[in-house]
Amino acid sequence: MSYYGDFARFYDKFTSNVDYPARARYFDTVIQKYNPGANLLLDLACGTGSLSFALEPFGYDIVAVDNSYEMLSVAAEKRGELDSGVLFLCQEMDELDLFGTIDATVCALDSLNHITDEDRLREVFRRVSLFSNKGAVFVFDVNTVYKHREVLGNNCFVYESGDTFCAWQNSLDDDGVTVDISLDFFDKDEESDSYYRYSTDFSERAYEIDFLKKLLSDTGFEVKAVFDEDSFLPLRKDSQRAIFVAVKI
Repeated sequence: MSYYGDFARFYDKFTSNVDYPARARYFDTVIQKYNPGANLLLDLACGTGSLSFALEPFGYDIVAVDNSYEMLSVAAEKRGELDSGVLFLCQEMDELDLFGTIDATVCALDSLNHITDEDRLREVFRRVSLFSNKGAVFVFDVNTVYKHREVLGNNCFVYESGDTFCAWQNSLDDDGVTVDISLDFFDKDEESDSYYRYSTDFSERAYEIDFLKKLLSDTGFEVKAVFDEDSFLPLRKDSQRAIFVAVKI
């Protein structure tokens, strides 16, 4: 179920710090290293499509999936402005159902951390495997256990972008890996000179690296590498984001 209804209108504003062209270059380098000539690409949990559009100039035919109609509505507006050929589908990650098989899958910005149930995550991996050609690359990032415990934890953050403010409050669950997140947006209405509040709540879970490796292996993938965020360097104890690279066998 999507909880991004109100967040969709603010998502791009508060992710403007993400260098999508740089991330697209990185993902393309990874994909071409492990599956040269890959063509049909799945952007899983695509949000408003920013990464999909950044990957398109590399020559991929892209299918982009998200469970939020609101996010996809924003993506559709962008597609018209960019004259893009990205195909957007509204589906839950664990209910992925494509028209055929793909050569690569990317899943970015800790989207898989939003899957807090192990069985659901296993089904996500199984579905990606089901629709992957032999040799297809599955590359994704996840927040680490270290980040959840030491960085997000029981902390609060405040962000400002133009006339919109975001209050971000976290609570670390007793399991030490799940963070309950509350976002409150205060958006200024110029006509009334008043601020309107929009709120959303969700949880993210961090998984141990070895657990994710086993889950990939169990669902038909061979893990090729686990890198520190957007690099080809090994993971550190204090890495906040891990990049997994797996290939369908």
